[in-house]
Amino acid sequence: MGVKGLQSFMERCCPEACVTVNLREMARRHAAQTQQDPTLVVDGMACLCHWYSCEDWVCGGQWKEYVDVLKSWVDAFTSAGIQLVFFFDGVVEQRKRQEWIKRRRRVNGDVSKIFRHIKEHGEKPHKELFCLPSALATFTPFALRFLGQPVFCSVREADYEIASYARQYGSMGILGQDSDFIIYDSVPYFSVAKLRINSLTTVMYDRERLCRTIGLPVTLLPLLACLLGNDVVSEEQMQSIRNNAMATYRKNCSASRPCAPQGQMVVALTQLLRSLSTREEEDAGSVLQSLNLTASQRDLVQQGIFSYLLPGQNDFKLFDGSETPSAFEKHINPEILKACRQKHVAAEGFMVYNVVCAGVTECSNSLEDEEDTELLPQAVVYKPCRQHIYGLLLLGQDANTSDVPAVKEWFVYPGNPLKEPDMVHPVTVNLPCGRPCLEQLWFGNGPEVFALRLATFFSIFDCSEYTELYGAIENSLLAALCLVTYIVQQVEALSEEDVDAYLSQALCLKLYSPQQLQNIELPALSSRAVQLGSLFVRGLSHLLGANTASGGPLPSDALMPWHSFDGRLFHSKYLLAHSGKENSELLDNNMSCISLFLQMKEKLLETCKKRGRILQTRPRATQQHLKATATVFSLSAGERGRGRGVTSGGHRGRWGWRERGEDRRDRSGSDRPCDRAGNQDFRSFYPNYQNAQHQDMSWRPRLSRGPSRHPRRRYHLAPRWPQPPAP
Repeated sequence: MGVKGLQSFMERCCPEACVTVNLREMARRHAAQTQQDPTLVVDGMACLCHWYSCEDWVCGGQWKEYVDVLKSWVDAFTSAGIQLVFFFDGVVEQRKRQEWIKRRRRVNGDVSKIFRHIKEHGEKPHKELFCLPSALATFTPFALRFLGQPVFCSVREADYEIASYARQYGSMGILGQDSDFIIYDSVPYFSVAKLRINSLTTVMYDRERLCRTIGLPVTLLPLLACLLGNDVVSEEQMQSIRNNAMATYRKNCSASRPCAPQGQMVVALTQLLRSLSTREEEDAGSVLQSLNLTASQRDLVQQGIFSYLLPGQNDFKLFDGSETPSAFEKHINPEILKACRQKHVAAEGFMVYNVVCAGVTECSNSLEDEEDTELLPQAVVYKPCRQHIYGLLLLGQDANTSDVPAVKEWFVYPGNPLKEPDMVHPVTVNLPCGRPCLEQLWFGNGPEVFALRLATFFSIFDCSEYTELYGAIENSLLAALCLVTYIVQQVEALSEEDVDAYLSQALCLKLYSPQQLQNIELPALSSRAVQLGSLFVRGLSHLLGANTASGGPLPSDALMPWHSFDGRLFHSKYLLAHSGKENSELLDNNMSCISLFLQMKEKLLETCKKRGRILQTRPRATQQHLKATATVFSLSAGERGRGRGVTSGGHRGRWGWRERGEDRRDRSGSDRPCDRAGNQDFRSFYPNYQNAQHQDMSWRPRLSRGPSRHPRRRYHLAPRWPQPPAP
């Protein structure tokens, strides 16, 4: 959040403190003066909304294109001789939890509007409702690491660690979008929002010029920040001080400074602090004592001031988020704690650090339709696998499960008011050989340890049979198969068509370039497909957490979405699968993809059947706004390189989109439509359509007891997996 109104005040009322700079030229001067390579410390969380410039965000993310955007962005700096160091938030400090909750609730309102818009118009909403794809903050650090960039994940407030690192290593500056960097006595602060990547020009917010303009000693900036309101001291808690300052300001100033109301507030508080200051180099502590505050308010403001003091600037010991609460200390090996922290800081793991070191984990907003009662929220879907992850981390081989405290989960999902965390208890991971030992998984060596890691990983998702597939198919496909199988077991509403869409897009993704993925044309958006796309990506993050907890049997690169998911591609496959297209069209007429698809699906059906889950076919009616004559184009493998038959932003190569009134191949055995929001009957939106042969536009789901006999699934091959190599 930063300091309430400070940056806008500088831009509107103190433009001399907002200096346009050329980072390329600054880098040359910095190198000449310091004889060191110029380095920018980048606030990764502040950059996410600027990095994700892909056209499609609502379908789950265009991850291949996103990685290309990141590469181009990094290359722009490295070509100018500027090294980059990235920081990402790794924890939510307890004192900032309420602000985190407030933001999540605000985004919930936007998510509801997004789904209403999709169901009413069949298209993504306007930019005012833009929402980052689910788990973008989770996977971006890995993308940057794969691009060869140094990446750090914070163990306390990220702004603090960024300012500390930049000051300690004499960095050229900080690139971000948080007015707290104006308060820290660190290095120059540059705006990412005003960055022009082609010219490498941006705006520098100069704290020295700001203080000269408003007549405030630099040492009083932390106190000013607390009185305005920041992440430690809320705006409401200092309301009386601000009211008194504004009253005095209006009384003494006949002509108000030409500023917005919040700008006048900055001036009023500045005048108040100046009136209490007796020396030019005033100490914030002595001025604080002169303010008319209660003891509790004074303690809070003092805590806020301390939060801006970097190492070496104070003698106070601040709370270190890396400290382990005593409730979990006795359950965790110190060596595990050390390794866990190292992996976390190096952005090489996910979920594990917060669980073992603080007993808490959180998940931000996902694109989930609160009106859809059929699809479970992702927090509920993945709760069983999280419980097994917690069990693996917290329950030793001889642990008493009743003795281990529950993990606090702050997960955003429909129906959760976020008034308090969900208390989730660990569940033991049991293998045929017994309960796995965490020390052996993390520090052991040899083929038997690798096999144990692999078995542990798949057991977390109740897919122990998939251990035998390691090495037989690509790791990314194996991970996708594991994930889809888990979702099928957890979500009763998932149909055979949904599974076909998941698997086919994972298989076909490698056939498409980022540009071709971007050019996929969707005749309409399905709100259900939007939620399923988000569900899959959140599942990949759980695979990542399970992989970290299991000692890393799979390379983390195999669990990244750009290897197994694209939002537009999945959405197109979803529409194809639910319109009854044949496997050949679903798999882009690629025979190797068709063969592998059938083998993977056969394994999925077999695994689910063992657990009593029989997958059913249940084709869904398309969104109501899809025109009856709509035709879409699919990019066939044979025409991919020739660039023929391209519609505006669409596929190359044809596949016909069936008119809504066309015969459904004996699927119209029901007299009611699929009764979901956004999937209503054709007649309810075209009441004047009276042609008798088109009166019934719906069908009953066809139940299956084993492999489907759906008309489009014409191929049936027995799985012949290649023999996996020895680990």
